[in-house]
Amino acid sequence: MKLNPLNLYRMMTRMRAFEEACLEGVPTFEIHGELHTSIGQEAIGVALAHALTPEDAVVSTHRNHYHALAKGVPPRALLAEIFERETGLCRGRGGHMHPFDPDRHFSATGIVGASLPVALGYAYAFKLRGLPHVAVGICGDGATNHGTFHECLNMAAVWDLPLVCLIENNQYAISVPIGEVTATSTISERAAAYGLAGETVVGTDVEGLTEAFAATVRKTRKGGGPSVIEATCYRFRGHYEGDHDGYRDRSEKKRKRAEMDPISRYRDILIARGEGDAEGLAAIDAEARAEMQAMLAEVRSDPQPDPSGALDHIFLEEAR
Repeated sequence: MKLNPLNLYRMMTRMRAFEEACLEGVPTFEIHGELHTSIGQEAIGVALAHALTPEDAVVSTHRNHYHALAKGVPPRALLAEIFERETGLCRGRGGHMHPFDPDRHFSATGIVGASLPVALGYAYAFKLRGLPHVAVGICGDGATNHGTFHECLNMAAVWDLPLVCLIENNQYAISVPIGEVTATSTISERAAAYGLAGETVVGTDVEGLTEAFAATVRKTRKGGGPSVIEATCYRFRGHYEGDHDGYRDRSEKKRKRAEMDPISRYRDILIARGEGDAEGLAAIDAEARAEMQAMLAEVRSDPQPDPSGALDHIFLEEAR
């Protein structure tokens, strides 16, 4: 597939600027609960955006903002939902952990390991209806030690469903290093136990990851069966905003940020290849921040949900 390098860079900077705008709502208590950001994992969102169609389904995790943007969820409505406003995707009732956009076949769950069963359901429906769509179930490295991971891969293999399992391996399940709880050297190699294709790719290499993920999706879409793709990355911030993050050495975080920032890495590559210059790329960065700050200012003026409607939109009332 032919990639536009500047578009890849622009998408990553917009995603990061979006997350940075979200961060502003935590100390002001405009956002409640544990806000989980994906700063440092932007290349994964870009890969999703390039491989999927509007009809494909994505089921995400508690760390879901990039995935929603990649699936085409309007950023204004997403930001309003995260800031718990009436203008949000779910009218402020889902918040940052449970955005839901049925028109774009996007949803998320805050329950670890619960995304794959929902994605499996999408994949089963697509097969029953003879539709050429794929379902992507996203999970972290910690979720791959849940029974749901193995049960869903087995069922997808037995029924030959169009399911792609995307693992964001950021090396920590909250505070637990992956090496302490996972016996295999990679997670993707577990796919072979179910007769599935599995691949581990560098999740901070935006070009390599985008091409690899697109190839995986194409294979599954054409009837090649379920697939597992593991993207290695690193979580730059704590598990959630407010996490003291004492389980990682400062030297480790500093080194990993220098080595594994997909944006700064790609910036250096573009400059070295003569496909961008420092001034032009800085302008793209500034444009993304200005866009998201303007959006944030608008969202902050939106109304909050009326407390009297706290039980609205929870139960389905059948027409009599």
